[in-house]
Amino acid sequence: MNILAINGSPRKKWNTATLLEHALQGAAEHGAQTELVHLYELDYKGCTSCFACKKLGGKSYGRCAMKDGLSPVLRRAAEADALILGSPVYFYTETGEMRSFLERLLFPYCSYTPGYRSLFPRALPTALVYTMNVPEERMAEIGQDRSTAATQGVMQRVFGSCELFLCTDTLQFSDYSKYEASVWDAEAKAKRRAEVFPQECARARQLGARLAEQATGQAAV
Repeated sequence: MNILAINGSPRKKWNTATLLEHALQGAAEHGAQTELVHLYELDYKGCTSCFACKKLGGKSYGRCAMKDGLSPVLRRAAEADALILGSPVYFYTETGEMRSFLERLLFPYCSYTPGYRSLFPRALPTALVYTMNVPEERMAEIGQDRSTAATQGVMQRVFGSCELFLCTDTLQFSDYSKYEASVWDAEAKAKRRAEVFPQECARARQLGARLAEQATGQAAV
């Protein structure tokens, strides 16, 4: 059983990456082989609208025809037993690298048929891990809940299921005095990081364990 996590953050040791690492730990504790990919290490572009993935009888029907640094990652994602995507929220949505990855991952499996039938050949347990500065109680007020739910909906349509994991009101800097960030209460941010973030990490391990259990159950069917 292989579980792949994709880090869409430019930081390899901060909120998003840390949660993904804990999710993979939870999966490994249930017997999974795990891998964490950092998108910012790769050289690739988003979808170029070549439509080779839609061409009937074409050699790339149902898969991305582009060849670049993302191609081997897309192959491993297609072969994985579970998939976890993580991104901080920038201007209400995923980072640019994660958006480009999502275009390349999802569009080849979306058919232009009634109901937009998925071309992915099986059910795949997936999860979206979002980290954001926004407090949870303000998500609906500013529409953040709609943007995360939209991506979740496409993931569900393509792969059959997608769990949403939200980590809100995160710590941006280790020392707020070095940055213009006076809108935030630095002491409250540090306190939340010390007290709440460890609980989020534990919750992420539980997420990884659930995905491993789902993957095991589907493999047995």
